[in-house]
Amino acid sequence: MNGHYIGLMSGTSMDAVDAVLTEFSNGTPALRAHHSLPIPAELRTQLLAVSHDENTGIAQISELDVRMGRLFAEAARALLRECGMAARAIRAIGSHGQTIYHRPDGDHPTSVQIGDPNLIAELTGITTVADFRRRDIAAGGQGAPLVPAFHQAVFHAAGEDRVVANIGGIANITVLPRTADHAVRGFDTGPGNTLMDYWIKTQRGENMDEDGRWAATGQVHATWLETLLDDPYFTRHPPKSTGREYFHPLWLDHALARTHPGIAPADVQATLCELTAITLTRAVTEHAPATQRVLICGGGAHNKTLMTRLTALLAPRPVESTKLHGIAPDWVEGMAFAWLARQTLHGLPGNIPSVTGARRAVVLGGIYRSRE
Repeated sequence: MNGHYIGLMSGTSMDAVDAVLTEFSNGTPALRAHHSLPIPAELRTQLLAVSHDENTGIAQISELDVRMGRLFAEAARALLRECGMAARAIRAIGSHGQTIYHRPDGDHPTSVQIGDPNLIAELTGITTVADFRRRDIAAGGQGAPLVPAFHQAVFHAAGEDRVVANIGGIANITVLPRTADHAVRGFDTGPGNTLMDYWIKTQRGENMDEDGRWAATGQVHATWLETLLDDPYFTRHPPKSTGREYFHPLWLDHALARTHPGIAPADVQATLCELTAITLTRAVTEHAPATQRVLICGGGAHNKTLMTRLTALLAPRPVESTKLHGIAPDWVEGMAFAWLARQTLHGLPGNIPSVTGARRAVVLGGIYRSRE
């Protein structure tokens, strides 16, 4: 089933909805166009509040589900307008949705993504595939990360052991062995940009530390860094996944107040950047020691301070943007959900049990047919 698919992605940073047009020819995906639709500030504030408060009422969640559904649909329509393509030319949309709650462990594992796919299908006139995570959870998995299957499809190299590191709000790695007799593995390593974004927002009113410039002005506080690294998540054995629900502002605020309340703001930012770099590096060296090359995607690929530290910590392995391997880092996840939608329509699995811990490979998501 060749043709064009759209992937819609809104990650833990909650800053924009990315719409990515992907064309498949003989199963091979190619990026054709992309559009990023900012999430309005007032809506983002509500989304952040909901993701930090487990006691949020159903009325507010339902309202946000509708609003995000409309926003996802508008992102897809804006992409089509820019491309001059008609909806009928798109086989399907794959929508990740906006995660507001992720609890894959415990007695009642679940993961909740909002952005009503009924609205997306109705407003765009395009068949929509959504709710990808919960089938994997039903099969005993973490429901995340799901992008490693796409990483395997596009970044695997027969002659080289690789790791793909996606640094969004949360960071995760995909381990791609050179040979098929070794399983693909992957897991969330811990915070990516989420704590750095929160800190610069509270201290300077900026949504992100562009290029890591503020972090570069500070000094890493070694003692406090060791305290942060003592968090049990970092030593948990995979499969594992996490999110803003765990590494949330209160996690940072409590860590500061409990141990080192007097650290200069720029030093806090530098230390948080180092936390991301070290936890990702440890994940690679401990769980993929044969790695020969590390490919970086996600917003963290633009943080020059972070990339400098990763390059130093992971040496002599080359650390490179996925742009050098055919896909710009900002659009990898969007393409992944276009790919996952195609997998679902083909009746093919979208998860990798050795990554998520599921009992078996399963077809992911629900299909919401277009109005035609």
